[in-house]
Amino acid sequence: MITLSVDCMGGDHGPAVTLPACAAFLAAHPQARLLLVGRPEALAPLPAALDASRCTVVPASEVVTMDDPVEVALRRKKDSSMRVAIAQVKDGAAQAAVSAGNTGALMAIARYVLKTLDGIDRPAIATQMPNATGGATTVLDLGANVDCTAEHLLQFAVMGSALVAAAGKESPTVGLLNIGEEVIKGNDVIKQAGALLRQAGDRGDLNFHGNVEGNDLFKGTTDIVVCDGFVGNVALKASEGLASMIGGFIREEFSRNLFTKLAALVAYPVLSAFKHRVDHRRYNGAALLGLRGLVFKSHGSADAFAFEQALVRAYDAAQHQLLDNVKARIAQAAPLMAPAVSAAA
Repeated sequence: MITLSVDCMGGDHGPAVTLPACAAFLAAHPQARLLLVGRPEALAPLPAALDASRCTVVPASEVVTMDDPVEVALRRKKDSSMRVAIAQVKDGAAQAAVSAGNTGALMAIARYVLKTLDGIDRPAIATQMPNATGGATTVLDLGANVDCTAEHLLQFAVMGSALVAAAGKESPTVGLLNIGEEVIKGNDVIKQAGALLRQAGDRGDLNFHGNVEGNDLFKGTTDIVVCDGFVGNVALKASEGLASMIGGFIREEFSRNLFTKLAALVAYPVLSAFKHRVDHRRYNGAALLGLRGLVFKSHGSADAFAFEQALVRAYDAAQHQLLDNVKARIAQAAPLMAPAVSAAA
């Protein structure tokens, strides 16, 4: 049995979304248990569809709102559902925690409660983006670290490799996001990071492909793309916005008149397949890598289907022993990463 702790109060919708998602998740995963963390009065009564025999309500008296400053969430709300959910991982009651709450607060609380792994200076947020090969590209960092050194980008590459390897790909390829493929392009940080990643590739610690550009995210050129949190977050939000805009354009064009509506009926199977492929909800659930425990971040605006996918990602990570994989990769790359951590300090 794998146990997940769920911050049921986090996100834009709270229990109205998290509880139905938990019910759907348990129905599809008979070997899972959930710790439902939140205000007892907000969680009762539990939905009839929720398997109560595999759920335990863990009380928490406070809630971290989406606009709470990090200082408030970390220092004043010590009994928040977010903090209590993460504490279940530290105490060994759960193998992973999932929250749709405030990203900054989640990272700060997770880092404070769980601490970072030896050899990791800064945790990173990693998630998957669909690509043209029918698979997905793992991208990190997506917003945890706005300013990064070359050494941090090396650490992200090591952790991203462990994440993808835990899903079954033994030697995933790593690309460094840049404004061109040539080694001479990019700012000083990118050039230095490229040099470190090439050294790691020569040692066999990473399968480094080289520099990649923005369009390679969707081509599937590499399994992993590494960048700083500012660039990664902009790329993610721009991609989601583009997908939503294209979907809206298609709906508008097929709704113009009777003839286009008839054409929509004929094209319905194709449109349904297209919607499924570009549906960013299928890829919801970002891993906070570099911590001494597994924590997954869902979109704050996620609906029940999207939040369920975040639960699935956390379950799969625990099942495939992601934390042990990350530790092993860090140990393997230790000769390169030790001076990196010293430089960052």
